[in-house]
Amino acid sequence: MSLLAPTLQAFFTERLVRQRQASSHTIAAYRDTWRLLIPFAGSRLHKAPSALTITELDAPLIAAFLDHAEQDRGNTARTRNARLAAIRALFRYAALGHPEEAAVIARVLAIPPKRFERRLVRYLTDVEVDTLLAVPDRTTWTGRRDHAWMALAIQTGLRASELIRLRGLDVHLEVAAHVSCLGKGRKQRITPLTKPIVAVLRSWLAERSQASDAALFPTHTGRPLSRDALERRLAIHARAAAVTCPSLREKRVTPHGLRHTAAMRLLHAGVDTTVIALWLGHEQVDTTQMYLQADLVLKEHALARTTPAQVQAGRYRPPDTLLAFLEAL
Repeated sequence: MSLLAPTLQAFFTERLVRQRQASSHTIAAYRDTWRLLIPFAGSRLHKAPSALTITELDAPLIAAFLDHAEQDRGNTARTRNARLAAIRALFRYAALGHPEEAAVIARVLAIPPKRFERRLVRYLTDVEVDTLLAVPDRTTWTGRRDHAWMALAIQTGLRASELIRLRGLDVHLEVAAHVSCLGKGRKQRITPLTKPIVAVLRSWLAERSQASDAALFPTHTGRPLSRDALERRLAIHARAAAVTCPSLREKRVTPHGLRHTAAMRLLHAGVDTTVIALWLGHEQVDTTQMYLQADLVLKEHALARTTPAQVQAGRYRPPDTLLAFLEAL
Protein backbone atom coordinates (compact mmCIF):
# COMPACT_ATOMS: atom_id res chain seq x y z
CA MET A 1 0.00 0.00 0.00
CA SER A 2 1.23 3.48 -0.87
CA LEU A 3 1.83 5.89 1.98
CA LEU A 4 -0.03 9.17 1.82
CA ALA A 5 2.73 11.37 3.30
CA PRO A 6 5.23 11.36 0.39
CA THR A 7 2.44 11.81 -2.16
CA LEU A 8 0.98 14.73 -0.21
CA GLN A 9 4.37 16.41 0.13
CA ALA A 10 5.12 15.99 -3.57
CA PHE A 11 1.66 17.32 -4.47
CA PHE A 12 2.31 20.60 -2.67
CA THR A 13 5.98 21.07 -3.55
CA GLU A 14 6.07 19.67 -7.08
CA ARG A 15 2.56 19.98 -8.51
CA LEU A 16 1.23 23.15 -6.89
CA VAL A 17 4.39 25.20 -6.34
CA ARG A 18 6.77 24.19 -9.14
CA GLN A 19 4.53 22.92 -11.96
CA ARG A 20 1.35 24.95 -11.56
CA GLN A 21 2.84 27.95 -9.74
CA ALA A 22 -0.37 28.14 -7.76
CA SER A 23 -1.17 31.30 -5.84
CA SER A 24 -0.63 31.52 -2.11
CA HIS A 25 -4.42 31.56 -1.64
CA THR A 26 -4.86 28.27 -3.53
CA ILE A 27 -2.05 26.62 -1.59
CA ALA A 28 -3.47 27.86 1.72
CA ALA A 29 -6.97 26.60 0.85
CA TYR A 30 -5.69 23.14 -0.10
CA ARG A 31 -3.42 23.04 2.95
CA ASP A 32 -6.30 23.86 5.32
CA THR A 33 -8.40 21.04 3.88
CA TRP A 34 -5.68 18.47 4.47
CA ARG A 35 -4.89 19.86 7.91
CA LEU A 36 -8.47 19.00 8.82
CA LEU A 37 -8.79 15.72 6.93
CA ILE A 38 -5.59 14.03 8.15
CA PRO A 39 -6.34 14.32 11.91
CA PHE A 40 -9.92 13.24 11.21
CA ALA A 41 -8.70 10.14 9.35
CA GLY A 42 -6.06 9.44 12.00
CA SER A 43 -8.63 9.51 14.81
CA ARG A 44 -11.03 7.29 12.84
CA LEU A 45 -8.34 4.72 11.97
CA HIS A 46 -6.32 5.09 15.20
CA LYS A 47 -3.13 5.72 13.24
CA ALA A 48 -0.48 8.41 13.20
CA PRO A 49 -0.92 10.85 10.29
CA SER A 50 2.41 9.88 8.72
CA ALA A 51 1.37 6.21 8.71
CA LEU A 52 -1.84 6.73 6.74
CA THR A 53 -2.08 5.13 3.31
CA ILE A 54 -3.95 6.24 0.21
CA THR A 55 -6.06 3.06 0.34
CA GLU A 56 -7.33 3.95 3.82
CA LEU A 57 -8.63 7.31 2.59
CA ASP A 58 -11.43 5.63 0.70
CA ALA A 59 -14.75 7.09 -0.43
CA PRO A 60 -16.70 6.28 2.79
CA LEU A 61 -14.06 8.00 4.93
CA ILE A 62 -13.96 11.06 2.66
CA ALA A 63 -17.76 11.24 2.70
CA ALA A 64 -17.74 11.01 6.50
CA PHE A 65 -15.23 13.87 6.66
CA LEU A 66 -17.38 16.04 4.41
CA ASP A 67 -20.43 15.33 6.59
CA HIS A 68 -18.35 16.18 9.67
CA ALA A 69 -17.34 19.49 8.08
CA GLU A 70 -20.98 20.41 7.53
CA GLN A 71 -22.64 19.04 10.65
CA ASP A 72 -19.96 19.46 13.33
CA ARG A 73 -17.94 22.39 12.01
CA GLY A 74 -20.91 24.26 10.57
CA ASN A 75 -19.45 24.61 7.07
CA THR A 76 -21.74 25.67 4.25
CA ALA A 77 -22.30 23.58 1.14
CA ARG A 78 -19.95 25.93 -0.74
CA THR A 79 -17.17 25.26 1.76
CA ARG A 80 -17.87 21.54 1.64
CA ASN A 81 -17.48 21.60 -2.13
CA ALA A 82 -14.24 23.57 -1.81
CA ARG A 83 -12.89 20.90 0.56
CA LEU A 84 -13.92 18.20 -1.91
CA ALA A 85 -12.16 20.05 -4.74
CA ALA A 86 -8.91 20.11 -2.74
CA ILE A 87 -9.21 16.37 -2.03
CA ARG A 88 -9.93 15.59 -5.67
CA ALA A 89 -6.90 17.57 -6.80
CA LEU A 90 -4.57 15.41 -4.73
CA PHE A 91 -6.23 12.15 -5.78
CA ARG A 92 -5.94 13.10 -9.46
CA TYR A 93 -2.24 13.68 -8.85
CA ALA A 94 -1.94 10.39 -6.94
CA ALA A 95 -3.51 8.50 -9.83
CA LEU A 96 -0.47 9.25 -11.99
CA GLY A 97 2.07 7.84 -9.56
CA HIS A 98 0.05 5.06 -7.99
CA PRO A 99 -1.95 3.18 -10.64
CA GLU A 100 -2.27 0.28 -8.21
CA GLU A 101 -4.65 2.45 -6.16
CA ALA A 102 -6.82 3.25 -9.21
CA ALA A 103 -9.99 1.66 -7.81
CA VAL A 104 -9.88 3.61 -4.53
CA ILE A 105 -8.99 6.84 -6.32
CA ALA A 106 -11.79 6.44 -8.86
CA ARG A 107 -14.38 6.02 -6.11
CA VAL A 108 -13.16 9.18 -4.34
CA LEU A 109 -13.20 11.15 -7.59
CA ALA A 110 -16.77 9.96 -8.16
CA ILE A 111 -18.05 11.72 -5.01
CA PRO A 112 -20.32 14.46 -6.38
CA PRO A 113 -20.31 18.07 -5.16
CA LYS A 114 -23.33 19.06 -3.13
CA ARG A 115 -25.99 21.20 -4.73
CA PHE A 116 -26.91 24.36 -2.91
CA GLU A 117 -29.24 27.30 -3.19
CA ARG A 118 -27.66 30.13 -5.13
CA ARG A 119 -28.43 33.43 -3.45
CA LEU A 120 -28.69 36.67 -5.37
CA VAL A 121 -25.60 38.86 -5.15
CA ARG A 122 -25.72 41.67 -2.59
CA TYR A 123 -24.61 45.10 -3.70
CA LEU A 124 -24.86 48.70 -2.50
CA THR A 125 -27.12 51.35 -3.96
CA ASP A 126 -25.78 54.77 -4.94
CA VAL A 127 -27.09 56.29 -1.69
CA GLU A 128 -25.41 53.56 0.36
CA VAL A 129 -22.15 54.04 -1.54
CA ASP A 130 -22.16 57.79 -0.92
CA THR A 131 -22.90 57.27 2.77
CA LEU A 132 -20.17 54.66 3.15
CA LEU A 133 -17.53 56.80 1.44
CA ALA A 134 -18.44 59.79 3.61
CA VAL A 135 -17.79 57.91 6.86
CA PRO A 136 -13.95 57.69 7.02
CA ASP A 137 -12.49 60.64 8.93
CA ARG A 138 -10.37 62.31 6.27
CA THR A 139 -8.67 64.54 8.80
CA THR A 140 -6.65 61.44 9.78
CA TRP A 141 -4.12 59.43 7.78
CA THR A 142 -6.03 56.18 8.32
CA GLY A 143 -9.30 57.77 7.23
CA ARG A 144 -7.80 59.09 4.01
CA ARG A 145 -6.26 55.70 3.26
CA ASP A 146 -9.54 53.86 3.88
CA HIS A 147 -11.50 56.33 1.78
CA ALA A 148 -9.01 55.88 -1.08
CA TRP A 149 -9.09 52.09 -1.17
CA MET A 150 -12.87 51.88 -0.74
CA ALA A 151 -13.46 54.39 -3.55
CA LEU A 152 -11.02 52.49 -5.76
CA ALA A 153 -12.69 49.14 -4.99
CA ILE A 154 -16.17 50.47 -5.78
CA GLN A 155 -15.07 51.98 -9.09
CA THR A 156 -12.79 49.20 -10.34
CA GLY A 157 -14.27 46.06 -8.75
CA LEU A 158 -10.84 44.77 -7.74
CA ARG A 159 -10.76 41.68 -5.53
CA ALA A 160 -9.50 42.03 -1.95
CA SER A 161 -6.36 40.07 -2.85
CA GLU A 162 -5.74 42.42 -5.78
CA LEU A 163 -6.22 45.53 -3.65
CA ILE A 164 -3.73 44.50 -0.98
CA ARG A 165 -1.12 43.55 -3.61
CA LEU A 166 -1.26 46.93 -5.37
CA ARG A 167 1.93 48.99 -5.34
CA GLY A 168 2.45 52.63 -6.07
CA LEU A 169 3.86 51.87 -9.52
CA ASP A 170 0.66 50.00 -10.45
CA VAL A 171 -1.28 53.29 -10.53
CA HIS A 172 -0.97 55.43 -13.66
CA LEU A 173 -2.65 58.82 -13.33
CA GLU A 174 -1.58 60.69 -16.46
CA VAL A 175 -3.09 60.18 -19.92
CA ALA A 176 -5.52 57.22 -20.01
CA ALA A 177 -5.42 56.85 -16.22
CA HIS A 178 -5.65 53.24 -15.08
CA VAL A 179 -4.59 50.74 -12.46
CA SER A 180 -2.86 47.48 -13.37
CA CYS A 181 -2.97 44.33 -11.27
CA LEU A 182 -2.13 40.66 -11.36
CA GLY A 183 -5.50 39.00 -10.96
CA LYS A 184 -6.85 35.53 -10.30
CA GLY A 185 -5.21 32.87 -12.43
CA ARG A 186 -2.11 35.08 -12.79
CA LYS A 187 -3.85 37.17 -15.43
CA GLN A 188 -2.55 40.71 -15.86
CA ARG A 189 -5.29 43.26 -16.44
CA ILE A 190 -5.74 47.01 -16.44
CA THR A 191 -8.82 48.93 -15.32
CA PRO A 192 -9.50 52.56 -16.29
CA LEU A 193 -10.01 55.20 -13.61
CA THR A 194 -12.56 58.00 -13.48
CA LYS A 195 -11.53 61.61 -12.81
CA PRO A 196 -12.82 61.65 -9.20
CA ILE A 197 -10.80 58.49 -8.37
CA VAL A 198 -7.75 59.94 -10.11
CA ALA A 199 -7.99 63.01 -7.86
CA VAL A 200 -8.32 60.84 -4.74
CA LEU A 201 -5.37 58.62 -5.67
CA ARG A 202 -3.17 61.54 -6.70
CA SER A 203 -3.71 63.12 -3.30
CA TRP A 204 -3.09 59.81 -1.53
CA LEU A 205 0.12 59.07 -3.47
CA ALA A 206 1.45 62.52 -2.61
CA GLU A 207 0.86 61.83 1.09
CA ARG A 208 1.93 58.19 1.13
CA SER A 209 5.65 59.10 0.96
CA GLN A 210 6.93 55.59 0.25
CA ALA A 211 8.87 53.98 -2.57
CA SER A 212 6.95 53.34 -5.77
CA ASP A 213 7.32 49.57 -5.36
CA ALA A 214 5.90 49.65 -1.82
CA ALA A 215 2.29 48.80 -0.96
CA LEU A 216 -0.25 51.32 -2.22
CA PHE A 217 -2.35 50.94 0.93
CA PRO A 218 0.02 50.21 3.82
CA THR A 219 -0.41 49.98 7.56
CA HIS A 220 1.25 52.49 9.90
CA THR A 221 4.32 50.23 9.89
CA GLY A 222 4.56 50.31 6.08
CA ARG A 223 3.44 46.72 5.52
CA PRO A 224 0.58 45.94 3.12
CA LEU A 225 -2.89 45.71 4.63
CA SER A 226 -3.95 42.11 5.17
CA ARG A 227 -7.25 40.70 3.97
CA ASP A 228 -8.47 40.52 7.58
CA ALA A 229 -7.51 44.15 8.18
CA LEU A 230 -9.33 45.17 5.01
CA GLU A 231 -12.49 43.40 6.15
CA ARG A 232 -12.27 44.81 9.69
CA ARG A 233 -11.83 48.39 8.47
CA LEU A 234 -14.75 48.04 6.06
CA ALA A 235 -16.98 46.53 8.78
CA ILE A 236 -16.20 49.46 11.09
CA HIS A 237 -17.12 52.00 8.41
CA ALA A 238 -20.25 50.06 7.42
CA ARG A 239 -21.52 50.07 11.01
CA ALA A 240 -20.94 53.80 11.24
CA ALA A 241 -22.68 54.39 7.91
CA ALA A 242 -25.70 52.33 9.00
CA VAL A 243 -26.49 54.97 11.63
CA THR A 244 -27.52 57.45 8.93
CA CYS A 245 -28.41 54.91 6.23
CA PRO A 246 -30.68 52.24 7.84
CA SER A 247 -30.73 50.03 4.73
CA LEU A 248 -27.08 49.14 5.41
CA ARG A 249 -28.13 47.41 8.63
CA GLU A 250 -29.70 44.65 6.56
CA LYS A 251 -26.58 44.09 4.44
CA ARG A 252 -23.28 42.44 5.23
CA VAL A 253 -20.80 44.81 3.63
CA THR A 254 -17.62 43.02 2.51
CA PRO A 255 -14.80 43.77 0.06
CA HIS A 256 -16.40 41.28 -2.33
CA GLY A 257 -19.67 43.15 -1.94
CA LEU A 258 -17.90 46.28 -3.19
CA ARG A 259 -16.83 44.24 -6.22
CA HIS A 260 -20.47 43.28 -6.82
CA THR A 261 -21.39 46.95 -6.48
CA ALA A 262 -18.94 47.93 -9.20
CA ALA A 263 -20.40 45.28 -11.53
CA MET A 264 -23.98 46.38 -10.90
CA ARG A 265 -23.12 50.03 -11.53
CA LEU A 266 -21.62 49.06 -14.88
CA LEU A 267 -24.70 46.99 -15.69
CA HIS A 268 -27.05 49.86 -14.84
CA ALA A 269 -24.97 52.11 -17.09
CA GLY A 270 -25.77 49.81 -20.01
CA VAL A 271 -22.35 48.15 -20.28
CA ASP A 272 -22.45 44.75 -22.00
CA THR A 273 -21.83 41.71 -19.81
CA THR A 274 -18.84 40.62 -21.92
CA VAL A 275 -17.17 43.95 -21.15
CA ILE A 276 -18.05 43.58 -17.45
CA ALA A 277 -16.45 40.12 -17.48
CA LEU A 278 -13.24 41.60 -18.88
CA TRP A 279 -13.43 44.47 -16.38
CA LEU A 280 -13.71 42.10 -13.42
CA GLY A 281 -11.25 39.54 -14.74
CA HIS A 282 -13.76 36.68 -14.96
CA GLU A 283 -12.46 33.51 -16.57
CA GLN A 284 -15.84 32.87 -18.22
CA VAL A 285 -18.52 35.30 -19.33
CA ASP A 286 -21.17 33.00 -17.80
CA THR A 287 -19.96 34.06 -14.34
CA THR A 288 -21.19 37.58 -15.04
CA GLN A 289 -24.75 36.36 -15.66
CA MET A 290 -25.42 36.38 -11.90
CA TYR A 291 -25.59 40.18 -12.03
CA LEU A 292 -28.35 40.02 -14.62
CA GLN A 293 -30.33 37.73 -12.31
CA ALA A 294 -29.95 40.17 -9.41
CA ASP A 295 -30.86 43.30 -11.37
CA LEU A 296 -34.51 44.12 -10.70
CA VAL A 297 -34.30 47.37 -12.68
CA LEU A 298 -33.55 45.56 -15.94
CA LYS A 299 -36.37 43.11 -15.26
CA GLU A 300 -38.80 45.95 -14.65
CA HIS A 301 -37.76 47.57 -17.92
CA ALA A 302 -38.42 44.28 -19.70
CA LEU A 303 -41.80 44.03 -17.98
CA ALA A 304 -42.66 47.59 -19.05
CA ARG A 305 -42.05 46.68 -22.68
CA THR A 306 -44.52 43.79 -22.48
CA THR A 307 -47.24 45.60 -20.50
CA PRO A 308 -50.51 46.09 -22.44
CA ALA A 309 -51.06 49.69 -23.57
CA GLN A 310 -54.12 50.19 -21.34
CA VAL A 311 -52.26 49.14 -18.17
CA GLN A 312 -49.97 51.61 -16.43
CA ALA A 313 -46.51 50.17 -15.98
CA GLY A 314 -44.94 50.02 -12.55
CA ARG A 315 -44.55 47.94 -9.45
CA TYR A 316 -47.52 47.22 -7.18
CA ARG A 317 -47.36 49.22 -3.98
CA PRO A 318 -49.89 48.49 -1.18
CA PRO A 319 -52.09 51.52 -0.44
CA ASP A 320 -51.95 51.00 3.31
CA THR A 321 -49.24 50.14 5.87
CA LEU A 322 -51.24 47.15 7.13
CA LEU A 323 -51.54 45.75 3.61
CA ALA A 324 -47.84 46.40 3.10
CA PHE A 325 -47.12 44.33 6.22
CA LEU A 326 -49.25 41.46 4.93
CA GLU A 327 -47.62 41.63 1.50
CA ALA A 328 -44.19 41.35 3.10
CA LEU A 329 -45.02 38.13 4.98
